[in-house]
Amino acid sequence: MVLLEAGDRIPADARLFYTTNFQTQEASLTGESAPVQKQAERLEATEVPLADQRNMVFMGAVAVSGKARGLVVATGLGTELGRIAAMIQKAAEEERAETPLQHRLEQFGRTLLWMALGVVAIVFVLGSLRGEPLVEMFLISVSLAVAAVPEGLPAVVTITLALGVTRMAKRHALIRKLPAVETLGSATVICTDKTGTLTKNEMTVTRVIMDDRRFEVTGEGYEPVGEIREALGVRRWVVSNHKGASRSPHPPPPRSATWAAAVVEGGCPL
Repeated sequence: MVLLEAGDRIPADARLFYTTNFQTQEASLTGESAPVQKQAERLEATEVPLADQRNMVFMGAVAVSGKARGLVVATGLGTELGRIAAMIQKAAEEERAETPLQHRLEQFGRTLLWMALGVVAIVFVLGSLRGEPLVEMFLISVSLAVAAVPEGLPAVVTITLALGVTRMAKRHALIRKLPAVETLGSATVICTDKTGTLTKNEMTVTRVIMDDRRFEVTGEGYEPVGEIREALGVRRWVVSNHKGASRSPHPPPPRSATWAAAVVEGGCPL
């Protein structure tokens, strides 16, 4: 049994049997940024999506408010978060498998090997039939086999992939491994989660328009550090949570509800 209250991180998947205004933040699991209200009552439906299981709490979530008690039903890799970790591990193992380019290069190497052996055998037999010394024909055959090996092929492939990495970098895509360029080029559909993956679950105001005036808000995320500038650059207001921060002697624009709400949501307190 687990006892939960505001601020606790859920240690395992549990079925709630007692709640008091209990809410959890499940953005790491479902991607939903809004807190989820939990209950202890039994759900009528038999197959309920993960995000709608109001009488369950999941490992990795955070208690936002209230108190609750629950019975642990899964731990470790048996939890919903553990299943996601297992899927990621499986995907990582699949990444270590051969890429389509490596597979085609391997097939090309096998084909070239058999062709070279065929040519070497034909040359050796024809030379022997013409009465050439066997030792000399053997050396010629070995020389032909060695010459058939494409020594420059790995260098050509590496240079080609490196050029692909350079082109991707110009499009602001960083790639750590060269084979990933070929794999990404073969992809037709990319499925990804947004919150916490492509975004940080933070909304930042960058521009405020009020009547006929425009203001620009600097800073990123919820850090209370930034500047509120008029679009023409005539006035500037420095916003900081540090004591003694310099502020412009010019008074700020009227604190209309729209402007105030936008700046507060953008992480810049008034």
